[in-house]
Amino acid sequence: MSGPDRLVRSPDGTSIAVFESGTPRPGALPLLLVHGTTADHRTFRVVGPILGRRRRLFAIDRRGRGDSGDGPAYSIEREFEDVAAVAEAVAAESGGTVDVLGHSYGGRCVLGGALPTRSFRRIVCYEGAPAPADRPYQPDDLADRLRARLDRGDPEGALELFMREVVGMDDAAIARFRADPVWPLRVAASHSIPRELDAERSAAASLEALGSVSVPVLQVLGSASLPAFRAATEALDARLAHGAIARIEGAAHAAHHTHPEAFVAAIEAFLDAR
Repeated sequence: MSGPDRLVRSPDGTSIAVFESGTPRPGALPLLLVHGTTADHRTFRVVGPILGRRRRLFAIDRRGRGDSGDGPAYSIEREFEDVAAVAEAVAAESGGTVDVLGHSYGGRCVLGGALPTRSFRRIVCYEGAPAPADRPYQPDDLADRLRARLDRGDPEGALELFMREVVGMDDAAIARFRADPVWPLRVAASHSIPRELDAERSAAASLEALGSVSVPVLQVLGSASLPAFRAATEALDARLAHGAIARIEGAAHAAHHTHPEAFVAAIEAFLDAR
């Protein structure tokens, strides 16, 4: 494992690790990749080499995991600032704008990151829309139950609980996940889950706030994902000035692992459109 290619300092002083790859072709803008809850830049290890055939990729470790730092007080607004800071640094070097892809909670970070900067050209948000008030992703007591497991020294149990109740993994999916080499890395980041569950309920992360994004947004939705993801995706699309939805048949919340070719095809069709 190699270290980050650069560190970008966010406005609050936190260092955000950036990992670069890919070969740009004429006309293809840089693509910034932002992962979801408990993940890091390696969640794009399957689709990164495919996307990198045509584009220069900049995958980050979000604050609080991997090679990035963390601030003393967490809020999703700090995540917005992190994404915007990296986008502005890349855009300044390339002399233009950047495209941005976010998965799950990372999708919310990307949407919010577009608000304070003019460095974004297009956004791909994979099942990262804020949930409508009447169709939340999480039960009201989930963050407290996760904290209780973490306090008991059971980070694996906390991660499994989150994956079952929010992502919708069944016994077979959990067994496959536990056998994956990334499982220990996800367990190590499980302490970050409750703060993100709290933050996604904030006004800054609401449909009203993130629905004001003005740049074109493609939302990717798996046909086998939980109904809550579809409800959130459609609710955000109804608010966006320039929104579109691409559905991937048979995929759930991990199409970037299970359906990489279809996932990349949807992204490239959107990013290549003029």
